[in-house]
Amino acid sequence: MFETSLDLALMLIGAAFAAGFIDSIAGGGGLITLPVLLLAGASPLEALSTNKVQGGFGAATAAWSYASSGHVNLRRQIRPALLSGAAGLIGALLVARIPTEGLRYALPVVLIAIAVFFALRKGLDDTDRAERISPVVFSAVFVPVIGFYDGLVGPGTGAFFMIGFVSLAGYGVLKATAHTKLLNFASNIGGLIGFAAVGAPWWKIGLAMGLAQAAGARLGSRLAMRVGARVIKPLLVTTSTVLALKLIWDLL
Repeated sequence: MFETSLDLALMLIGAAFAAGFIDSIAGGGGLITLPVLLLAGASPLEALSTNKVQGGFGAATAAWSYASSGHVNLRRQIRPALLSGAAGLIGALLVARIPTEGLRYALPVVLIAIAVFFALRKGLDDTDRAERISPVVFSAVFVPVIGFYDGLVGPGTGAFFMIGFVSLAGYGVLKATAHTKLLNFASNIGGLIGFAAVGAPWWKIGLAMGLAQAAGARLGSRLAMRVGARVIKPLLVTTSTVLALKLIWDLL
């Protein structure tokens, strides 16, 4: 039925549920699912492709949950989402042509810096603040860069969108999380289209993981909307730190 044995499929589905829950709040769900896909026998390209398949379900669920609760104005975010998706597609299509080794060395340092930023910055809550750049510049420059990165490399995309929304757009933590999920969903779909063109996703297991990812994302987004920055901040700090340590381990 699946591309793997039943016991491995159940492990992947369980990992997807946990990833959906964490990713809907703070990002970093790929930290769970990607290594498990590799452990299940997927090639790196198959793992990246399948991860985009299942990740799209969780991102879509979280994005819809936040939007339906009034935390995102979908009409105002259509253009940034399209830019994020297009950039993710381009990044995925170029994944085999652009050297990313330098990024892999720099990324752990950047993620640790993000964790320190959210851990130590005082007064960081769900209150909006003054924006530092205009929405047009944010959408035209920052969003495509992070979307392209998501298609090209992936880990930490949610954290990068979060810090951009908080430090540049002036959003409160909950609002930043809600908008991050929408743009992350768009870049994920763009990346999926690109990987489907150049790779070979495990469609059956990817769809099964996607359903579990959606269930976890629904639960996580509800918790985030109920508690806000009190749960988002510590989870974001934890996931950014763990992801950085995981990348350092891989490099060593």
